[in-house]
Amino acid sequence: MELFGGVLSIKSVTFLIFSVFLVAAVGYGLGRIKIKGVSLGTAGVFIIALLYGCFFYNTLSSQFTVDIDGQSAGYVINALKIIENVGLVLFVNSVGFLAGPGFFHNLKKHFKSYVVLSVVLVVTGGLTCAGCIMIGQNFTDLNNKEFTAMLVGLLSGSLTSTPAFSAAKATVEPQLEDLVTVGHGIAYLFGVIGIVLFVQIIPKLLKADMACERAILAADNPGKKDDGEQKKKYIQLDGFSFLPFCAAAALGIIIGSFKVQNFSLTITGGCLLVSLLLGHFGHIGRVSIVPSDRALKVFREFGLMLFLIGAGIAGGANFVKYFNAIYFIYGIFMTVIPLTIGFIFAKFVLKMKLLDSLGAICGGRTSTPALGTLINTAGTEDVAAPYAATYPVALVSVVIVSEVLILIFGQ
Repeated sequence: MELFGGVLSIKSVTFLIFSVFLVAAVGYGLGRIKIKGVSLGTAGVFIIALLYGCFFYNTLSSQFTVDIDGQSAGYVINALKIIENVGLVLFVNSVGFLAGPGFFHNLKKHFKSYVVLSVVLVVTGGLTCAGCIMIGQNFTDLNNKEFTAMLVGLLSGSLTSTPAFSAAKATVEPQLEDLVTVGHGIAYLFGVIGIVLFVQIIPKLLKADMACERAILAADNPGKKDDGEQKKKYIQLDGFSFLPFCAAAALGIIIGSFKVQNFSLTITGGCLLVSLLLGHFGHIGRVSIVPSDRALKVFREFGLMLFLIGAGIAGGANFVKYFNAIYFIYGIFMTVIPLTIGFIFAKFVLKMKLLDSLGAICGGRTSTPALGTLINTAGTEDVAAPYAATYPVALVSVVIVSEVLILIFGQ
């Protein structure tokens, strides 16, 4: 970008950095707007990132080109993926450390409820997708295989689930992979916004006393350590808590990269597992292995911001090109129906408390943005414990459901 005859010149990596912070500034401004007490919060960053991708992706892409055998090739998608994944690691690692002290106690107490709710959420999403396939295949120009690939992509997008997306692409025939990608991109927008609004609207509809709900949840999450006591009692590895945080991230990436056939924990699952364990034990001898809460809260918010910007700009690139209203409506169904049924099931069948059920639903939907919003809405990081408990079950379930749908309908 050049202005004033080249006096102001912002190019290449500098232009990407400029874009990231511009999107963040405008996005946080949008997220602050409240309508009847409900706001987009950090998800406002995702909306602006998506719009930026729609209108300025080509401009950004032109800054990241390299000549290969006389032909120009772009690599901006890789640059955005770096931003997205760095943000994801920062966010998930922080959540794991914050939830770790009370996680295993909470998991032991509510294990059956978390497993059942995760399965209910994913299976309900799968059944909704199956219903859309059976009805919609009578009103589409796509053949059976193509339409199934598109709708399974919509399912992974409505769940904002990268593992389901990857599994679907690996299961369909090579020529159908682009349809899975398009479906994922179309549903991803409402997949993020829908659950972000859901975790804010439900407490207001129920007129919940959040102070009371926080106290109930805190009683289920004992063992939280005071930062001041930690500093006095244990030796800190470094003043900024970078060493234990970065070591946990590196180990989590290694564990998440192990792959058995089509399944892996992914970076998200690996980092979450390691940080939960380190957060639970807290120290090795006299040495603290837990960053301070203050540092973790900064990492968490900054990570979520980067994740939404990286995913949003990349998603916006093809959103307008491939957008189709009926597919968007299918995506809304796959988002709203499982959320509604899942919450009713958690409240009236499993008898789960409000914040416990909402945290578990965020994990059962594998939704990183929703957890960030719920933490702000609830005013406590304790909601990360039920999220972390349901997330691994949902991770496995959604991969299986995606593959089963393709095997049944994609023939």
